[in-house]
Amino acid sequence: MRKQIAAANWKMNLTLKEGLKLINEILEAKIFMEPTQEAVFAVPFPYLIDTKNAIADTPNFYVAAQNCASEKQGAYTGETSAQMINSINIPYVIIGHSERREYYQETNEILAKKINLALANNLTPIFCCGESLKIRQSDKQNEYVQKQLGESLFHLSEEQISKTIIAYEPIWAIGTGLTASSEQAQEMHAHIRKILADKYGSVVAENISILYGGSVKAINAVDIFSQPDVDGGLVGGASLVANEFITIIKSLKKIQ
Repeated sequence: MRKQIAAANWKMNLTLKEGLKLINEILEAKIFMEPTQEAVFAVPFPYLIDTKNAIADTPNFYVAAQNCASEKQGAYTGETSAQMINSINIPYVIIGHSERREYYQETNEILAKKINLALANNLTPIFCCGESLKIRQSDKQNEYVQKQLGESLFHLSEEQISKTIIAYEPIWAIGTGLTASSEQAQEMHAHIRKILADKYGSVVAENISILYGGSVKAINAVDIFSQPDVDGGLVGGASLVANEFITIIKSLKKIQ
């Protein structure tokens, strides 16, 4: 039974004081979470421990790092290793976000190394994939996403892939004024699940959570999350507003 997850990606936003205020406002809502539901907060590195402490007594609330290094350790000034993240008991890490791919030239091969290190250090990767507007307009999105998954994940065993979460980001629908419909989200999520099933079998594929990362907001969360292959969202801007993210968390499917 796969988890339904509302993951907040704060990116490079908020001071520590502002971040903790936001967390406290969300906690004050006293959201009841089903056993299959989770809220995950991907906060800037300096805030990981404080955020972990703030949510420590709240069931089904977790913290994620926004990235990890592609090397185990060494002379890599400014980098943070998977081992370091694990050492402070952070369970999740985002890998391959579209901004990391675009601004820092992270290739599928680099991301495969990060995935390996995350899993070796008992971190659950939230692996991001998705296509640009140019690729969507050329109707090559299915092949493009399949290549991303194949080159970064398909060296993994069934056990390893089962510990991984996928997040589909239609880059063309983020901050462009264009909107991906819930049907378009479902179409790609179903495609991703089929790719996973073809490689690892239907049982493995059916138990992997696939999140949607295309401008999820309070107003559209229920519609998007209701799609059969959408298991929640990786939320950017809306996760920085308490009332928005509270509504998004409450919009997660209830799996019986």
